[in-house]
Amino acid sequence: MSEGRHPVTFDRMRQAIARRMVQSKQTAPHFYVTRELEMDAALAALAAANEGRPREERLTVTALLLKAVARSLAAYPAFNAVWEGETLLRVDAVNLGVAIDLGDAGLIAPALLDCGTKNVETLGTELRDLVARAKIGKLRAPEISDGTFTLSNLGGLGVSSFTAIITPPQVAILATGATDERPVVRDGQVVIRRMMSATLSSDHRAVDGAGAARLLADLQEQLAGAAGWLATP
Repeated sequence: MSEGRHPVTFDRMRQAIARRMVQSKQTAPHFYVTRELEMDAALAALAAANEGRPREERLTVTALLLKAVARSLAAYPAFNAVWEGETLLRVDAVNLGVAIDLGDAGLIAPALLDCGTKNVETLGTELRDLVARAKIGKLRAPEISDGTFTLSNLGGLGVSSFTAIITPPQVAILATGATDERPVVRDGQVVIRRMMSATLSSDHRAVDGAGAARLLADLQEQLAGAAGWLATP
C-alpha cells in the first residue's frame, strides 16, 4: 500500500448501512421532487406552544414535521408503504423513521411507531428517547424493522437542501433543510418569509411525480394550519 494511505475497517453497522444503500440505489428507481415550504405559521404555533416550557421540554421543529408528515401520509397512503419481495404493501400505521447521526458509526433511521395517533408533545418525548437509545445501541426490534416512511432533517446543521436515499423496503424519504428568512413574492409584493426546502425522494415503481407533488402540497397545508392540530393526536 502506498505511503500515506490507510485501509478503513468498517464495523458491522457501517457494513449493513453500506449494503442497504447500495441495494436501494440499485433496485429502486429514485426520482426527486422539491418544494419550498413556508414555515411562518408553523413556527408561530410552535413558539406559542413552547411559551413557559422548560428548555428540555420544548417542542422541536423535527417533532412538528413528524406530525405534519404523518397527517399528509394519512391523506396520501401510497407513500406509506413497503415492499415485501415483489409485493407492495400499504401500511395502516404511520411508522416514521428518523435519520439519526451516530458519528463515525454512520447513520441509522429507527422508527417512531404509530405517529398518526400521537400529538407533537408525545412525538417529541419519544424522539428524545429514541435518539438516546440509538446512540447506546438499545433500539427495539420493531423500531428497526417496521418503518414505513423516513424523515431526514439536516436543518440543525445549517444545510439548505439535499436529497436522501430511500430506506429499503420503504418507497419514500423526505429530506428537509434549514429554515431561513427569504424574500418571496405574495400578491405582487416582495415580503420576507421563513422558508424550508423539502425534497421528497420516491420509488417510481410505487408512486409517481404528480402524487409526490400533491403530498408536498398537502404538507404545506398541514404546516400552515399547525395551530389547529399541534396539541391533538
